[in-house]
Amino acid sequence: MSFYRLSLVVLIFFLMLTALALVYVKHKSRSLFSELETLQATQHRLDENWGRLMLEQSVLLSHDMIEKVASRKLGMRRPGPERTMIIKLEP
Repeated sequence: MSFYRLSLVVLIFFLMLTALALVYVKHKSRSLFSELETLQATQHRLDENWGRLMLEQSVLLSHDMIEKVASRKLGMRRPGPERTMIIKLEP
């Protein structure tokens, strides 16, 4: 009978250990899933911000915008034909 009782105690011990491990794994899984959702929301927000910045950069780097900034802020003007020289390279 003592072998029967010992094996029953060992079985109950491992059953409890398995139940505790299951609870721990389930908790860890939920916390990691929550962290994943938070990181995905952050990634989505950063992707939107990056898209807006790329759009702003394309507007700021357009030739018209560069010409406006050069003429208004820097006082630059396009040279006239008398100040333009064309150089041709012969092969």
